Amino acid sequence: MKYSQLIEKYEEIEATTKRLEMTDLLVELFERTPKKLIDQIIYLTQGKLYPDFLGIEIGIAEKIGVRAISRTSGYSIKEINRRNIETGDLGDTTKILLKGKTQSFLFKKALTVEKVYETFEKIAKTIGQGSTEQKLSLLAGLIANAEPREAKYLIRFVTKKLRLGIGDMTVLDALAIAYTGDKSNRKDLERAYNLSSDLGLVAKTIVTEGIEGIREISINVGKPIRPMLAERLSSAKEALEKLGGIGAAEYKLDGERLQIHKKNKEIRIFSRRLENITSHYPDIVAQSITQIDSEKVIVEGECVAIDHNTGAFRPFQELMHRRRKHGIKEAIEAYPVSVFFFDLLFVDEEDYTTKTYRERREKLEQIIIQNNHMKLVQRLVTDDLDKLELFFDQAIQVGCEGLVLKDLESGYRAGNREFSWIKWKREYKTDLTDTIDLVVVGGLHGKGRRVGKYGAFLLATFENQHAKFRTVCKCGTGFTDDDLDKLQELLEPIRIPVKANNVDSKMDVDVWFSPKLVIEVIASEITLSPIHTCGMDTIRKGSGFALRFPKYTGRLREDKGPENATTENEIIRMYKNQLKQIRPISQDHKHE
Repeated sequence: MKYSQLIEKYEEIEATTKRLEMTDLLVELFERTPKKLIDQIIYLTQGKLYPDFLGIEIGIAEKIGVRAISRTSGYSIKEINRRNIETGDLGDTTKILLKGKTQSFLFKKALTVEKVYETFEKIAKTIGQGSTEQKLSLLAGLIANAEPREAKYLIRFVTKKLRLGIGDMTVLDALAIAYTGDKSNRKDLERAYNLSSDLGLVAKTIVTEGIEGIREISINVGKPIRPMLAERLSSAKEALEKLGGIGAAEYKLDGERLQIHKKNKEIRIFSRRLENITSHYPDIVAQSITQIDSEKVIVEGECVAIDHNTGAFRPFQELMHRRRKHGIKEAIEAYPVSVFFFDLLFVDEEDYTTKTYRERREKLEQIIIQNNHMKLVQRLVTDDLDKLELFFDQAIQVGCEGLVLKDLESGYRAGNREFSWIKWKREYKTDLTDTIDLVVVGGLHGKGRRVGKYGAFLLATFENQHAKFRTVCKCGTGFTDDDLDKLQELLEPIRIPVKANNVDSKMDVDVWFSPKLVIEVIASEITLSPIHTCGMDTIRKGSGFALRFPKYTGRLREDKGPENATTENEIIRMYKNQLKQIRPISQDHKHE
């Protein structure tokens, strides 16, 4: 398949912001894709070479990309950097520089998808001494044989700035239409994806084995399952009513969610973002071998940093010190952890996601051999509001964020957020001081003491139906100088010249970012706003929702992907709950 055919569709997709049009364009692309290449096309369109859990990335810094462009175009690095400042996009810069330039390569060959993918694989797997020069040569070789518009996307891919704005659900819609003729079959593809976390596998299966093959995709120990997520409500009464009058309440710990896979003595640990983080937790690996009484199992738990002396929980940010490549032994000593298990997904060749919460918990209690390092999360099964309130207070006293209430009869809905799990956090009991996880989509240059740094950020919620990020506030308070330096470092690689296709914003900013980084903020209340797009027209025509007095908490949510940020629907519910708490001004005080 010619690489130019893929790029033609990329250009059309980039030119639209409408999900239905993107879906139609993807259907056209998939229908013309040879069956043997469909997984490669899927991965390339996702901006990757393999599923995330394999942890293999192409590893090309922008400066290497500039050197490759210089080597093939004849322009100096200085000139390329100057042009790049003008365009703000190295891909566009590459296209401009190569367009119309006479290239004298005697054996220039048209690029194919196979050749591009094969070369990207070589680049990703090149390591060790001299690897930088080898990566540079391989990339330069591709660019040398590329047309200008092809080179644009080659550079964007290797620098992780593809900017197509295509969500996973859009890809699944297109696969269902292209290969079954019925969009309603997406539910089967979605379940297969949720169990496998591999969109390329789903595509390859639907192409070669049809919908029956998709329905045969099952849990595989060693490959992560996309985690089930909780909705949120503001009170115990609302939560119990939603659960039918009775539920299981579990402590909501302030740690890192882990999915632990055990196959004999082989242990793999995945984050909620499906990253393989086994190397960060060798102590958990050792404990899992002895304390999980099953040869083949997948369990979920919350990993929490523990105080050496008191056994009390330590803040989430201290736990993040365990996320390091070096000095792991020292980190284990400085930041000991415990894992509190709350769910069971697979055991003894049996899929437990289809079983009820009652059944999963009962089996979990049987296979976890508890000690100081591995425990079951504390829980209460009740239909009594007073007991639930007391349990909530106990959770807060020991340092938890609140409770998660669960439907006793519900299955485990991998990859879904629904009301069979309900978050009830401490801040919901009073005015809006709840922490909210938002995605950074834009930045504004700082002034005064912040000159040379970003002074504020445009933040967005996630809207699942259309896979859009909708703005809800501009935040410039709560940031220390160190915070701003760290954010600058993290945001620079995802800086883009224009607003991403999947960002819905009426505001303009100095700099746009790909919606990838999640940060935690607090605010005083939610108000109606004509300038933010979150919940637009929900309450009042022409108005969305905005956070009033948003403030950064100092917490980067590196454990969360952008699709796991606070949703638009959550903001809407929080606003409506806030209205219930408003009290009329009394006659005695209304003039004060």
